Amino acid sequence: MTSNNLPWRLLKGALLLSAGWALMACSDSESGGSAQASLSPEQQRIDEGKRVARMCVGCHGPEGVSRVASYPSIAGLSQEYLEEQLYAFRSGERDNPMMSSVARNLSDEAIDSLSHYFASLPGAGDE
Repeated sequence: MTSNNLPWRLLKGALLLSAGWALMACSDSESGGSAQASLSPEQQRIDEGKRVARMCVGCHGPEGVSRVASYPSIAGLSQEYLEEQLYAFRSGERDNPMMSSVARNLSDEAIDSLSHYFASLPGAGDE
């Protein structure tokens, strides 16, 4: 891929990210409190991560398995590794224009739930 495609890829990613944020904002009211009360704390964390992960689908694919070679699959990676990477993108320790802009807006709770959700999924080779 040539560097001439980079601006288009970044724009495409930004549009997908914006759509993900809009979808997330529209569906915040869908989380049912009574159903959540009967779940274990771990399952509640995973369910919240699944909700927040809607913004990740454009690059990392449905359920964290990317369909595009330039974006990594993140399903099935360890929770600790995923959490560490998200914190590194958020702090600027690790730099990627797309991930840094996404992670900058994540709370500690969102990072925790996302890392638990993606770690709970089977990896690309586990199916």
